[in-house]
Formats: sequence, structure tokens, C-alpha cells
Amino acid sequence: MAPYQFIERASPFNTKGGKTLPVFAVTPAHIETEMVDPVALEWAKKAGWKGDAGSLLLVPSDTGLLGGALFGLGKNPSDTPYITGRLARLLPAGDWHIETAPLTANRLLLGFGLGSYRFDKYKADGGEQPTLMLPADADAARIKRLLAGVFLARDLINVPTNDMGPDAMEAAFRELAAHYKADVSVVRGDDLLQQNFPLIHAVGRASEQAPRLLKLRWGKKGHRKVTLVGKGVCFDTGGLDIKPSASMLLMKKDMGGAANVMGLALMIMDAKLKIDLTVLVPVVENSISGNAFRPGDIYRSRAGLTVQIDNTDAEGRLILADALALADEDEPDLMIDMATLTGAARVALGPDLPPFFTDDENLAGQLTDASLEVDDPMWRLPLHKGYEKDVNAKIADLTNAPSGGMAGAITAALFLKRFVKKTESWAHFDIFGWTPSERPHAPVGGEAQAIRAIFHMLENKSARG
Repeated sequence: MAPYQFIERASPFNTKGGKTLPVFAVTPAHIETEMVDPVALEWAKKAGWKGDAGSLLLVPSDTGLLGGALFGLGKNPSDTPYITGRLARLLPAGDWHIETAPLTANRLLLGFGLGSYRFDKYKADGGEQPTLMLPADADAARIKRLLAGVFLARDLINVPTNDMGPDAMEAAFRELAAHYKADVSVVRGDDLLQQNFPLIHAVGRASEQAPRLLKLRWGKKGHRKVTLVGKGVCFDTGGLDIKPSASMLLMKKDMGGAANVMGLALMIMDAKLKIDLTVLVPVVENSISGNAFRPGDIYRSRAGLTVQIDNTDAEGRLILADALALADEDEPDLMIDMATLTGAARVALGPDLPPFFTDDENLAGQLTDASLEVDDPMWRLPLHKGYEKDVNAKIADLTNAPSGGMAGAITAALFLKRFVKKTESWAHFDIFGWTPSERPHAPVGGEAQAIRAIFHMLENKSARG
């Protein structure tokens, strides 16, 4: 079965065959030592082209027509492993193939594919794009699977909230599940109170579209139980502790955790990994109305712990708390949650390097290794026990917003950890979910973070049985 696509788009790869133009992907050393096609080399010398990273030089044929292209990898191609993403934006429309390149086919093609992403759903004419021939030694199915998962996450984040509110989020979730024949159940509106999800209900009740908890089940019982939990705040006004307008501009991306776990679930299901998979996505819009939850309110969570609301803009950890508590009741072998949770994580590590938290040393090592192997960056931050006291409240068990503003990403992770009691292996990812400035493999906009690495880790574990 072909990978699911949320927004239909043409493949960046040419599978038809026929006439294609060559791309010579080279380093400056190839130019200096003349290890390049003679015609292309002569043209490069005349143009003063040196093979700098990400540079493109179109080369004419003997008849004066377009004959091919030179693409620069820079002195150290490993420094920018997906530099070929720029090819997808620089090459003219048409069919191309890689003639020479000191890179593995899979890495080169994945870079090209990632860089080919366009979000033109709201454009009158997106224009044509170049395609690249898939060579025989490429793992085409795996490349397409990874791209589908990344593109799903990017698409869901990029769609504005008027078209991606809780109702639309549920529809996308159901569509993904249907494609892979997974089971879906939904608890919505006041049923959240009846079924003991009070925090999800409190955060989302002010919206015109009801809050809900989405659940997907896929795989066979008896396989390793893996549960993914994603924060699905479709828009975050900040609630009664309202954000300033500048801070609200990107809040369509506050469901980035949900988008990323859905992209990861796609990869898992498409690869048919030997996993008993559960995906939980609490979906809300943090709006303002007469029944909005208030600073100072205290709510009892699904786990029985009471939470004092000291800031309505710290809502993500609240909806995750109920979802994590449900996941924990099932005692999975591995639980991973992902959320666009704190500005503190961005201050600490910037937009491109998501922190993760776990007290499982073996899992931490596996995630770090996978991150390095597939060049999907992440960085471990500590669940520092010395900050546990900061999560406590005076007249409730917990506060959702510790005072002082210090170590905000860590205290948020420690808050979530209170709801994971039975699960032995758990990791929390505090992602940004957005690329603020263009990179070779990613345009400005919604981004998948850490899911290629997590999938790689799960893939390795599944292969070992």
C-alpha cells in the first residue's frame, strides 16, 4: 500500500524512465583535480564556479540547449547531510538523474525529497517542480515512507486553524487510521467528564468546537506495546492569561506534537513494524469565553492529582496529563509524548534542536544513537530532581506554572512525569515544530522533529524482535 498523503502532491521522483538530464554533485576537490565530465568542467572553469555547498551551475549541451547541471556539496558534505534538498528548489522543472555523487543514494534522495516540499494549498498556481530518477540501488519504499510521515506533520501544522480546528484534526486522524486499517475511538465534549478526562475538558470547553481525546489502535497483541501521545492544541490564545498578538501569530502550530506523532505513526504502520501501537491525541482549542477556565481554579486530574491553574497559557501539560494517565493505565513497554510545550526549550536549544527527557538510560542512548545515524537532531536535558519541589502547589498537589520562570522546560517535564507511574520506559519531547528560516531540506513553516530518529530506533528494535 502506498504511503498515505494528507494533501495530494506529485512525487519528487521520476519512476517513468525516459530521457533525463544529468546532475554532477561534486566537492571543490573534484573541480580542482578535474574529476568531472570534461564539458561540465570547462563550463565551470569559465564561470568561476568552485563547488561551494548548495550552489548550482546549469551546463549547456553541445547544441546550446540545457545539457545538465553541476551541484556543489562543499568541502565537507557530511557537515550538511541533506544539502541536496537545495537541488529540489534550484533545478529547473524537468526530469533529472544523478550522474556522480560522493553520497549514498538513500541519503542523497532523502535530502532531495525533503527539500522538494511545498505548501501551496492556498496558492492559485504552485508551478511545476523537477523530478529525480530513482536509481536501482535506492530503498524507494523506505524513502517514500519517511517523506510521507514528514510531509504529513508539516502539512497538518501549516494548515491554518480556520481549516484545522478540532473537528478537522479528528477528520485527519480518522483518515490516517482508515488508510492503514487501524481502529479509532473518540471521547468528545461533556463525555470527557463522564469518562474522567477533566483537564482536557477544562482547557477546551470555551471553544465553539468541542474538546476531545482521539485514540488509534493498530498492530497485533503480543507485540511490543508502544504508545505515542501528542499535544493537539489547534490554537492557543493563552486563555484568560491572553498572549500578546505577536506571540499568537504562530499558534496554529501548537498542535505540532499531535502532527508529529501522527507522522511517526504513519511510518510505523506503513513499515508494518511488529508493534502493538496506540496513539493518543488530546485535541482542544484554548479559547476565551464566559466558561473558560481561570487562573486560580483547581481541577482533579484523571490520575487523581489536583492541579492549581496558575497560568491558563500553560495548558498543554494539562491535556497531556490526562492522556498520559490513560496511556499509563495500559502499562506499555514504551511511551513517547511530543509537544510544542515551552518557550524555555527554545531559549535553551533554539528552534532546530528539540530537547528530550527520560530517566531510562538505555532508551536515552538508543535515541541519541539513532539521532546521529539519521541526522535528525535532538538533545537530552535532565529530569533534575532538585526542581521537583517547584511543581508542587500550596493548596493543591501540583501547579501548572511554577513561579520564578527558571528551568521551564525541565519543570514542565517533571510535571508530566507525575502522571507516568507504571510505564518503565518513557520519553518526553519538547519540540518547536517550525522552521523559522529556510534550510536545505526544509522551507519556512511546519516541521517534523525527531520522528525520523524515533522511527529508526523502533525499526531496529522491531527487527530484533
